[in-house]
Amino acid sequence: MEAMQSQTVDVIKRMKEITLVMQTPEQVLESQGVTPQDIEDMLDELQEHVESIDMANDLHSIGGLAPLLGYLKNSHANIRAKAAEVVTTIVQNNPQSQQLVMEANGLEPLLSNFASDPDVTVRTKALGAISSLIRHNKPGIEAFRLANGYAALRDALGSESVKFQRKALNLIQYLLNENASDCSVVDKLGFPRIMLHLASSEDPDVREAALRGLLELAREKADGSAIKLAEDNEKLKQLLGERIKGISLMSPEDLGAAREERHLVDSLWNACYNEPSSLRDKGLLVLPGEDAPPPDVASKHFEPPLRAWAANPASKKSSVEQKETPLLLGPGPSSEATSNQDTSMSEADANGQTNASQ
Repeated sequence: MEAMQSQTVDVIKRMKEITLVMQTPEQVLESQGVTPQDIEDMLDELQEHVESIDMANDLHSIGGLAPLLGYLKNSHANIRAKAAEVVTTIVQNNPQSQQLVMEANGLEPLLSNFASDPDVTVRTKALGAISSLIRHNKPGIEAFRLANGYAALRDALGSESVKFQRKALNLIQYLLNENASDCSVVDKLGFPRIMLHLASSEDPDVREAALRGLLELAREKADGSAIKLAEDNEKLKQLLGERIKGISLMSPEDLGAAREERHLVDSLWNACYNEPSSLRDKGLLVLPGEDAPPPDVASKHFEPPLRAWAANPASKKSSVEQKETPLLLGPGPSSEATSNQDTSMSEADANGQTNASQ
């Protein structure tokens, strides 16, 4: 405990030192020989510290959040991108830090970088930060909508960066799942046509993300409404037919890897035409050996990678304890193994007694 407390004190001390550097004007740092690469390395270190939710929340209390958000406007693209990465880590599955960033007007520079930064990496990192900031954050989602965020997402789908497209598609699908009324908004903005184009992308992740978005639009909502993709665009049937043909020509190994795409294509066909796709007749929807239930292709697919366990800590508690215990005490026999050993010893004693009596 003393070692852990000492380490915590050291981290806070180091974060205060980093905060002091972030608060120092850029010209002063340059005069002292601090380079942009030094700043990037410092932000890398800060990102490691704020992986801890407690440290992430402490950053605001020691005065580090405001200058970090200021780095989103730095003249160096790499620093703007790295600052967005740190913000992403701070707000992931962390309602308190989400609120702090919102109160510090952190969404505004992120939206600006996402929509109009000349560097596509900066735009992509800003989008990642926005996605984490507004997830399960109703005020954040509303602010994103009011700031014309959907128009910026539409522009992102037209980017040549596959990674940027994937992030945009994932956020779109999440927002539509959270706000069914937004389906009409994206329909009017022309999203279905763009998604149809991306559903034939050579990148499998982009294809699947586009199909998920189309399926979200086509699904009937609680009020009975749905976007009539099949009526508005015959290209959908052609697209799905091409995907079915492409799936039919896949090798067994590729078919296994394309399991989610197979179910997405079938679900989308069924949602639009009220009948199963030909994948079922061809035996390609559920392959031999796929006894497990098919993936839930209509559920939320956007989940930030870092600190994801925090979204459901109860289900992770036992596994975390099992991993952490050996670090302190060293590995020991599991309770199951001990139970089996006791049972074996009892059986051995009983056999010995029987043999002795015989």
